[in-house]
Amino acid sequence: MARVSPLVLAPLVVFAAMAGLFAAGMATRERGPQELPSALIGQVAPPPVLEALPGHPPFDPAVLTDGRVKLVNFWASWCAPCRLEHPVLVDLAGEGLPIYGIAVRDRQADSLAFLAELGNPYVGVGADATNRAGVDWGTYGVPETFVLAGDGRVVDRMPFPLTPQLVETRLRPALERAAAGG
Repeated sequence: MARVSPLVLAPLVVFAAMAGLFAAGMATRERGPQELPSALIGQVAPPPVLEALPGHPPFDPAVLTDGRVKLVNFWASWCAPCRLEHPVLVDLAGEGLPIYGIAVRDRQADSLAFLAELGNPYVGVGADATNRAGVDWGTYGVPETFVLAGDGRVVDRMPFPLTPQLVETRLRPALERAAAGG
């Protein structure tokens, strides 16, 4: 019987190792979005300094501590996942959940066109052209949604687009924790 050179087996071993790493990575991904922790959890959210979007109610930072549970959603018109998430926000707003929006690194005309096309789920909305609020809140991108208790404390941060499934499995429990005081 002919002896097989280790050099012939090397590609097969490398392929098997890579396939194993790929399978492990996919299994991890199925468990849920991998996310970096937020330093704001349990802290009072910083009041954002925003520009108004003409024709829409402004985001008054005083609402962060108005006693009501609320969402703060960072979004942009150029963000495809934001477009996919938007109907979920519209549905949540229809249930009476106060949602405040921050348009990040977006042209005002584009933000206005986005809301005109898809509807405005926000009880207050503002523009953050330089992403100063995003930096203060520790965002990594858009969309990101924060759940705030009535005293302005951040209860949860969702650094991914909201889906109907995530609303049920992650958002609603966070809203309950926020309503219970933390």
